[in-house]
Amino acid sequence: MADDVLHLTGPVLVGPLDERAQAWVVGGQLTFDPPAAVGADVVRVNGWVLPGLVDAHCHVGLDAHGAVDDTTSRAQALADRDAGTLLIRDAGSPADTRWIDDEPDLPRIVRAGRHIARTRRYIRNYAHEVEPDQLVAQVRDEAKAGDGWVKLVGDWIDRDAGDLTPCWPADVLVEAMAAAHEEGARVTAHCFGEDCLPDLIAAGIDCIEHACGLTAQTVAQAVEGGIAIVPTLVNIATFPSIADGGEAKFPLYAKHMRDLHARRYDTVRSAFEEGVPVFCGTDAGGSLPHGLAAQEVAELHAAGLPRLDALSAATWSARPWLGRDGLDEGASADLIVYPADPRDDLAVLAHPRAVVLRGRTC
Repeated sequence: MADDVLHLTGPVLVGPLDERAQAWVVGGQLTFDPPAAVGADVVRVNGWVLPGLVDAHCHVGLDAHGAVDDTTSRAQALADRDAGTLLIRDAGSPADTRWIDDEPDLPRIVRAGRHIARTRRYIRNYAHEVEPDQLVAQVRDEAKAGDGWVKLVGDWIDRDAGDLTPCWPADVLVEAMAAAHEEGARVTAHCFGEDCLPDLIAAGIDCIEHACGLTAQTVAQAVEGGIAIVPTLVNIATFPSIADGGEAKFPLYAKHMRDLHARRYDTVRSAFEEGVPVFCGTDAGGSLPHGLAAQEVAELHAAGLPRLDALSAATWSARPWLGRDGLDEGASADLIVYPADPRDDLAVLAHPRAVVLRGRTC
């Protein structure tokens, strides 16, 4: 259907409260002006039109054991696309997925290079594992390898302590953040617990993944620093089972993980209410399946974000945060059509009527 003109009969939800009655897709681009005579069939697409969903924490090219082959990566990306996710921030992957950029039927990916972790302090086969004296150089390398992001592992279980502890010294984090910013990249970090957050925030981090250890003090510091969070609540839902698995060897860690899980909604709601930007991310690709963005939006709403804000976390606010267009005149037509208005019922997100990527129906 590449040569067809699509007539989106709307409403077209350009913003949370900004509706257009209709729009067209011509030559792969969105326009609000009726096209002149065209040499192709016009296909009417009926329904509520939204920008393609954003999953801002997703790992294409990764499974529970490390890098996967291209066939598996394609299947992961297709699962996201079919569920309405057309823009992914790949928050760390050991696989080279650059070939996906040339595939017109697969979502667009903003990459953060490969995870950077402390030696033997993260999941095997996932990360570049380095010591503090190597961190700055590795950050520079990943800044150049990614699409404007670098991903650190800020904390992980310390077997000697029997609990989550920070992975990096404060002074090295300052140098690492400066190096990333000099290379034009933003930095995000995996952070489950409380203790790693003050040093990361003071060093100038741009985003925090999971962020279930935020406290009133670090929330205030995040607001002051303009730091966003991607809570990945569908992943935090697995903390009780993780705790059960670690109980025998690490009871302190198990208790900590259960505590973080128990207050997850309060943590996210408090951060949002204080002014921390919140975005949708699922952490798909490790132990979780792909295609969970609609579930994550529902979880953000369950945590206390109003419906429009939870929806915006995966659409209108998420796209400009990642430097990508939404439903703008002349933009690439990456959009989803729904049979009802998701602003009234977020469950609608799980049932897209049509997916249009790069101007083509999928």
